[in-house]
Amino acid sequence: MNLAGLFRAVDALMTVRDAAKRFRGAEAPQEVQPPVASPGVVGQIEARLTNVVVAALQEAFDRDHARLELERSHLEEERRRAEAALQHELQRQAADRELARLRLLAGLAMVGWLASVAIVAAGIPSGSMAARVLLGIGWLLLLAALGAAFTAQRQVAAPLPSQEMHGGAGGAALWLLLAGLGATAASLLF
Repeated sequence: MNLAGLFRAVDALMTVRDAAKRFRGAEAPQEVQPPVASPGVVGQIEARLTNVVVAALQEAFDRDHARLELERSHLEEERRRAEAALQHELQRQAADRELARLRLLAGLAMVGWLASVAIVAAGIPSGSMAARVLLGIGWLLLLAALGAAFTAQRQVAAPLPSQEMHGGAGGAALWLLLAGLGATAASLLF
């Protein structure tokens, strides 16, 4: 019930009361009535009571409004925290995927280098000087890929809130790995 509805209800009650007084007054014989306070005093009392009721209602509405604003601010803060937690979790998952990719690159670089060293140690290639130079370049590229993968892992694992995970040492590690494997394979062909 709003404030206007309350005033209408009070006004209706006062009208019914006045009508009942007039109705009883018309049928009842005129008796001597004790002196009643003047209508001005009754009006003042009613006005004061109305003001008290209005003030109490306004205070209740203000309390409800303040409570609702407090609840709204709590909900907004909880939403912000949930969004921040979700963003943090997404960043963590992306970092985990990037670390797994970089570990795979490092493993491939290590396996490629060890395989080419094992082939040379077995004495399989009896190639020319160009083949040996290509093999040496391939080894350097594979070792550089291994170092770039380790450097990129360290960068991704660093607790930076916004880090670029694609490119840099991680991208270099992939290209160095591919170039090293290509140079090593080419040296075996010569």
